[in-house]
Amino acid sequence: MDTEELLDRAATYASDHDVDAVCVASTSGETGAAAAERFGEDLVVVGHSYGFDEPNEQELDAEHVETIEAADGDVFVGPMAFSNVGSAVSERDGYATHEVIADVLRLFGQGTKVAVECPLMACDAGLVDSGSRVLSIGGTGSGADTALLVKAANSRDFFDARVLDVVAKPADAANLIYW
Repeated sequence: MDTEELLDRAATYASDHDVDAVCVASTSGETGAAAAERFGEDLVVVGHSYGFDEPNEQELDAEHVETIEAADGDVFVGPMAFSNVGSAVSERDGYATHEVIADVLRLFGQGTKVAVECPLMACDAGLVDSGSRVLSIGGTGSGADTALLVKAANSRDFFDARVLDVVAKPADAANLIYW
């Protein structure tokens, strides 16, 4: 399934189900701009933090950001939640295993890890409410290949988050691991 097909499936799912917001991971902003056409003001696009790839650089293309914002979508850039989720694990279990959590989620595909992480980040930024039902879209490499319905939580309350439904994820083993 390509990005456009996944976004179409996600839009149909959102119209047929009780969804409070839509989170879309987007490195360059291209997938976010494509999602803006379908989700508008319900959309939060989550990008990498400044300096993720190159010091002091932002990977989101300004034209894509303009498209997202023109559709009344929000854009968030900041640290990945699984860098911060270690504190939630440490508080609960006495040790930090955020990399283990990320790697276990990757067993279901890189897009699954991303789709669980994005609502945490959007919640931390105040762009979605904790407890809301978020249709979260992630991918493997470029584009989108995974859509999950997630109960949002702040990264500090990671264990309150829930994957409520799997809308789409790749079955191709080549797409399951990305690092």
